Amino acid sequence: MTATGNAAAGDPPIRDAATLILLRRRPEATSVLMGMRGAKAVFMPSKYVFPGGAVDPADSRAALARALPDPHRSRLLVEPRAGMSPDPDAVAAAALRELAEETGLLIGRKDGPRSGWPGYAEAGLSPDAGALNYVFRAITPPGRPRRFDAHFFALDAADLTGDPDDFSRACDELSHLHWVPLSEARALNLPFITEVVLAEIAELAGSVAHDAPLPVPDTVPFFDNRGPAPRFCQIA
Repeated sequence: MTATGNAAAGDPPIRDAATLILLRRRPEATSVLMGMRGAKAVFMPSKYVFPGGAVDPADSRAALARALPDPHRSRLLVEPRAGMSPDPDAVAAAALRELAEETGLLIGRKDGPRSGWPGYAEAGLSPDAGALNYVFRAITPPGRPRRFDAHFFALDAADLTGDPDDFSRACDELSHLHWVPLSEARALNLPFITEVVLAEIAELAGSVAHDAPLPVPDTVPFFDNRGPAPRFCQIA
């Protein structure tokens, strides 16, 4: 179920959202996939961001080849908003769906239930949440035109199905889609929270060899802006 709630008077409701941070890890450098939002976008215009977006009601009915595993599943349920409990698989499905819509890239398996999502249906794939790594959470501060409880997942580009440079199926929501070296990404025009996430990701990816599995973080940083004062904590 798409969750809302905990919005201050006059503020838009807070919606669950999901973001996917794709990392291309090579011996010489690690790159991250980013694109630029349109200049006329209501939320974060002209900013470079990771693929992602709001959770839709239909995401709870998505046919996944593999569900989001623990500890990511249990961590996503920590500190729910008042009266709201997110559906971990719906949030994970939203991350995969948004990636497919905004970039044309797929993360799927052929041995799962049939999917009707564009791209997945044609390829005979089911979206696969089994390799998603929950790495960050942030709630948009009050006073913004849209507010989200954003859940960030990281994934190695080696888990993609198909060519990681083929953006031919992408919609027009993000322009200038390209792989940016992590060492250069923070020089782009970024939202504040994206800068913070990039720093966390650089540390996580740099903690192991490029050909080792991306490690599960010890804790998940959480920027909580539900109340009048911002709060930062770690989800264990």
